Amino acid sequence: MLGVIALWLGITAVRTPAENGPIQFADVTARAGLSGYHNLFGSPEKRYIIESTGNGAAWIDYDNDGCLDLFVLNGSTLERQQKGERGPGNRLYHNNCDGTFTDVTSGSGLEGGYWGSGVAAGDYDKDGFVDLYVTTILEGNHLYRNNGNGTFTDVTAKAGVGGGRHVSVSAAFFDYDRDGHLDLFVTNYVQFDRAYLDRVSPYCLWKGLRVFCGPNGVAGDSNVLYHNNGDGTFTDVTKAAGLQNPELKSLGVITADLDDDGWPDIYVASDSTINALYRNRANGTFEDVSLQSGAGYSQDGRAQSGMGVDAGDYDGDGRLDLFVTNFQDDYNTLYHNDGKLTFTDVTFAAKIGQVSFNHLGWGTGFEDFDNDGHLDIFVANGHVYPQVDAAHLPQETYAQRNQLLRNLGNGEFADVTGTAGDGMQVVKSSRGAAFGDFDNDGQIDVVVINIDNTLTLLHNTTRNRNHWLTLRTIGSRSNRDGIGARLRLRVDGRVEVREVKTCGSFASASDPRVHFGLGATRTIERLEVSWPSGTKQTFTNVPIDHFVVIDEEKGLRVER
Repeated sequence: MLGVIALWLGITAVRTPAENGPIQFADVTARAGLSGYHNLFGSPEKRYIIESTGNGAAWIDYDNDGCLDLFVLNGSTLERQQKGERGPGNRLYHNNCDGTFTDVTSGSGLEGGYWGSGVAAGDYDKDGFVDLYVTTILEGNHLYRNNGNGTFTDVTAKAGVGGGRHVSVSAAFFDYDRDGHLDLFVTNYVQFDRAYLDRVSPYCLWKGLRVFCGPNGVAGDSNVLYHNNGDGTFTDVTKAAGLQNPELKSLGVITADLDDDGWPDIYVASDSTINALYRNRANGTFEDVSLQSGAGYSQDGRAQSGMGVDAGDYDGDGRLDLFVTNFQDDYNTLYHNDGKLTFTDVTFAAKIGQVSFNHLGWGTGFEDFDNDGHLDIFVANGHVYPQVDAAHLPQETYAQRNQLLRNLGNGEFADVTGTAGDGMQVVKSSRGAAFGDFDNDGQIDVVVINIDNTLTLLHNTTRNRNHWLTLRTIGSRSNRDGIGARLRLRVDGRVEVREVKTCGSFASASDPRVHFGLGATRTIERLEVSWPSGTKQTFTNVPIDHFVVIDEEKGLRVER
């Protein structure tokens, strides 16, 4: 293993040096008009494990005006559920394209009132407008069709994707069979029986504190795969696809082509059980390769507490690597993709193991925040036990700072949280995180959902002279969003690889546009696009510092 680590650490490409100004984030929540949202998720003391997970958000351009709007979930409580009372409801914020947002929830059809958990975004019916799938805690999930006029219709019953009474968390739209229609994968966490827990195990001990029980001792639940029939309905194909597994306790999910065979695979972050990696067999079924892949356990063979997850090529070797957030007193795990669906835990070699021990991670993302051509890592942190504050345990707090890990370009990362601006000094108990360029300035911003608190909008205010390119894909034979399309950008003799996706992180959906940081490079040698349909396109003379559309039929055009 040491030889492998030494090999990939030593591979660097010669390129035009990027400007290394510090990454900066400003907390612009109030200025943007988002301070009115307040999260509710279970009881303040968190008596049960399902009250601790929190929820997420989605960056979506629901009205196709070119500016990312924001959809934010909200929760409820067990007491409200029992009484049949509504929760505070979700929020839809319209981006005014000037750095501010307007609450347009009323009349949108997205008001909710149920116990919201996670969200997936994608144009499942290929009408040109992004639709939403919302997961819930014990209240059945919801599919909302975008009507194209600023409103949404709940089409769950017709579509057949309600899912029943589960503790559902994350979801992902992806086209697993490449038929041009977005299918849907949903993670389910644990089976919840309140009466049983109250009778058998009303509380558990953790470091001498009385806290909720689980995940150990609480039964897991199977995830669900829905096949899009192309007529507005879906079919549950979980068992037929080889994905039935009630032992998992799944939270985050990422879908991506991890073995470069052109077919999207599935990777699931699971709490206290093996993380699940499913290889797409290209015939409608999947093979569980979790154990032999090396991405199921830590480097010492332990199951960790997988929460959030993302995939990205952090070292520029053309393969998508994996990053998983975990519990406090453990480390977040970076899995290097060695090819042929094998991975190596390189967390400590990459210098990010020790810095995560005193944090409990949730939402996460590979993003190039300083446009230097290297994917950095953001982690949303927050404990699950409010009781830690009263106990005054060393380095154990319920509210925690989020983390920013800057990619140094040599296989290593540096924790730059302390110097990354006032936005990174916010201390709350964070959960979901979604990534996107909400002000269209060529830099990736972050929205963070904080359990039982206000949200945080982090505006990327990094100042340097690095260049960038943002691409929006429009499919025709492929799914309308181009989800699963592979983009290879050649600059300075080096190739940067991205895949179109909205899933990843934790319970959230991010900007579907693909962002490349270019460093000081002013010339893009070549852009190659491989679509899920099998169509391949190559472009030269691609402009930098612009938003560009890649249409599967019409080719490339500059959007702005």
